[in-house]
Amino acid sequence: MKLLLFVIGTEWIVVLVVAAILLLFGGSKLPQLAKALGQSKKAFREGLDESERDSSSSRNKLDAIDDEALFEEARRRAAQQKKIES
Repeated sequence: MKLLLFVIGTEWIVVLVVAAILLLFGGSKLPQLAKALGQSKKAFREGLDESERDSSSSRNKLDAIDDEALFEEARRRAAQQKKIES
């Protein structure tokens, strides 16, 4: 593959890819394809931003919890689980 890139040249590969896209989709479909690609990119970025917001709010909630209270809750649940298993 590297030999093929060297022989043909990178700029010719780009020209061939663009020509193949034009042949597959035609000139009239390209604006619709570009619009759909832009909308997908926007939706993906919005999803990433939402994920980051959710993650940071979860971290803030966990930071607000007192460690001793968390350990006490774990002990209580472990004791409750032992009662259920007995």
